[in-house]
Amino acid sequence: MAAPKVVIVGAGIVGTSLADELTARGWTDVTVLDRGPLFATGGSTSHAPGLVFATNPSKTMTELASYTIEKFSSLEHPDGWCFNPLGGLELATTPERWEDLHRKAGWAAARGVEHRLVDAAECAAMYPLIDRDLVLGGLHTPNDGLAKAMRAVEAQAARAMSRGAVFRGEQEVIDVVEANGEVRGVRTTTGVVDADIVVCCTGFWGREFGRRVGLTIPLVPMAHQYAITTAIDSRRGVNSALAEASLPILRHQDHDLYYREHGDRVGIGYYGHRPMPSDVGNLDYETKISLDEMPSKLMFTPDDFDDAWQHTVALLPELGNGKVEEGFNGIFSFTPDGHSIMGEHRDLAGFWVAEAVWVTHSAGVAKTMAEWMIDGTPGIDVHETDLYRFEDEALRDDVILATSSQSFVEVYDIVHPHDQRKAPRNVRTSPFHDREVNLGAEFWESGLWERPAWFEANRPLLEQKVADGLQIPQRDPWAARHWSPIAVAEAAHTRSHVAVYDMTPLTRFELSGPGALALLQQLTTNNMDKSVGSVTYTLMLDDKGGVRSDLTVARLTDNLFQVGANGPLDFDWITRHLPADGSVTLRDITTATCCLGLWGPLARDVLAPLTPADLTNDGLRYFRAMTTTVGAVPVTLMRVSYVGELGWEIYTSAANGRALWDAVMAAGEPHGIIAAGRIAFNSLRIEKGYRSAGTDMTIEHTPAAAGLDFAVRMSKDDFLGKSALAERGAPSRLRTLRFTDHAAVVLGKEPVAVNGAVVGYITSAGWSATVGACLAYAWLPTDLADGSQVEISYQTTQYTAVVTSDPVVDPEMARIRK
Repeated sequence: MAAPKVVIVGAGIVGTSLADELTARGWTDVTVLDRGPLFATGGSTSHAPGLVFATNPSKTMTELASYTIEKFSSLEHPDGWCFNPLGGLELATTPERWEDLHRKAGWAAARGVEHRLVDAAECAAMYPLIDRDLVLGGLHTPNDGLAKAMRAVEAQAARAMSRGAVFRGEQEVIDVVEANGEVRGVRTTTGVVDADIVVCCTGFWGREFGRRVGLTIPLVPMAHQYAITTAIDSRRGVNSALAEASLPILRHQDHDLYYREHGDRVGIGYYGHRPMPSDVGNLDYETKISLDEMPSKLMFTPDDFDDAWQHTVALLPELGNGKVEEGFNGIFSFTPDGHSIMGEHRDLAGFWVAEAVWVTHSAGVAKTMAEWMIDGTPGIDVHETDLYRFEDEALRDDVILATSSQSFVEVYDIVHPHDQRKAPRNVRTSPFHDREVNLGAEFWESGLWERPAWFEANRPLLEQKVADGLQIPQRDPWAARHWSPIAVAEAAHTRSHVAVYDMTPLTRFELSGPGALALLQQLTTNNMDKSVGSVTYTLMLDDKGGVRSDLTVARLTDNLFQVGANGPLDFDWITRHLPADGSVTLRDITTATCCLGLWGPLARDVLAPLTPADLTNDGLRYFRAMTTTVGAVPVTLMRVSYVGELGWEIYTSAANGRALWDAVMAAGEPHGIIAAGRIAFNSLRIEKGYRSAGTDMTIEHTPAAAGLDFAVRMSKDDFLGKSALAERGAPSRLRTLRFTDHAAVVLGKEPVAVNGAVVGYITSAGWSATVGACLAYAWLPTDLADGSQVEISYQTTQYTAVVTSDPVVDPEMARIRK
């Protein structure tokens, strides 16, 4: 089959990198168009300062940056280097930042990024301009450095053109030509260019371009200040014109600043100013574009830079002898979560997006996009960058602006994994929300849902449990943020009595029609052809046998299934596989319904008087569902439990939610019922060995490696990913760790070592009230046996833990089936 015709819109660092990656893989009929001149097109690439640094809270973003470093280091350009591995140096001038650098060192260790923590003296030796008395220490990453972005563009474009790609500048794309839901080409100001695939790499114009094909690309163009000083006496003659820089990239994140050399001058980037959203529709494209003058370089606003200059002179005193000689406010793209945006338009086949990509991640994004487009599956997990990862409500203009502005503000902030978004809040609340507020709920936000983390009303319960001997870990200040010991008491009470959990934010789909069963059989690993009333835990895999998601599927009638899923990406995946004959209907019913999880050894005592249903083991067995009533409320009962206790998920319409809550809580009062929150829920599911898709396993892992081979029925005729499973090995597997230090608490993403050598990383962790120790999941070598001792680096502390078989609590499943 002939390779498709590809048109890439945008000849910046992303578009040219993608042309190079596609043509290297044999797709050579590639045309790259840009409204600006080649190759200084006037977009972000043309003025980018070129910092490339690998370490990131996200494993995916780290991998994208690491490939960018690798690739740019290999590029050749007649004018000189494309990548200068100066190294990176992040400074700590506060104790809080010094602790943060230890966390970053942990991320680097877990992902194979070369690094070391250095003291103030070594910081000053590496960067003599700094006032070492201000510095507590630093994180040195020797392989980071500077990209000469325009050279990298030209070098990759030259390679792509040598393989047959065509680049055309000053070609404004005004429309996408489509027919029958498929791309046919693009229309420019000079004519139509035929294409089977169109890729939007337009940078901060991406959102406007997406609107032309009915697609919301959630990004906001933001101005970011960059200034260059006058010459520094001590740097005169140190850097040749060719080398340009020899000092490491310096980041002073305590004051939102970074620095790079321009010969004997210093460039200063600043994120501490107010967010400055830019209306790209008003940018001037009539003026001749050059590296000095381009529409994406807005006029410098000195007043916004005042604080930056004061902090700069304090850190780098010699700069006080000079001044800012030139500056501009350069436009870059920011997204609601700070990650790039990649993927194919669901409703227009052949229209792909690679947007909100900085130079740091550009080559990595291009490689991943090429793999995705050609092979059908990306080479790494991309759920954090997927175009369809956001809820519909998150795609409103006001929400995109508010969340992307917060992303700008937080670029260099110390961000706790449970820091909560400031705005917008209360976008999605369950019908139980006012009752939860009355109980003093502390809410966490996720997917725009307000989710109780714990309830202040349970503080007397905490005091009682502690008096009875419940152990409460002494948390360090970082781990104690957004946490309460009340959550430990809530978990313990669930195990000993009964609790309700608001499960309304759990994504729910309704899949119906004569083709629904066949579709589920095709898309999932377990056998779906079971009797009405069955509930089945199953997985969805990609073409290579990697775990995309896990589902809980209830068969309510012959042709009606309720699917408990993990979010918008599951809806997108199922939608893309709907049969063309219309035999299956998919609906997201999450906001129209609600759910209470009623769990604990006394759950049957609470629920039985409220319903005519037979709740005995013979009447409603484990992993079975039925429709009935609770009080006067029509419900669907599912005997499933994500916390490993006897109980039910109780579903009803949103309109009936409050009545359901009141009935259950009133019936539970004699049995000591409480409402419990997400922290208790998380710790209980880890005790029980239950995984969280996207956190504990991704497409990079097989079901067996994740400990979920019980959900795979290889006896089925076929399912998506089945053929790949037989050929795919697993160098690591997900294991449970039990910490030996009773004061140990970790939060996730910490490196795990054996005899001092890092061999894996933690995914999830929680304090187990049941066993009185911290439990965690970690990806570790397959041959690491139960009972093996490992070391975990947590900030400045080293903990030990033992590899333990899971589940740690109730492996016989006696409690959940009683």
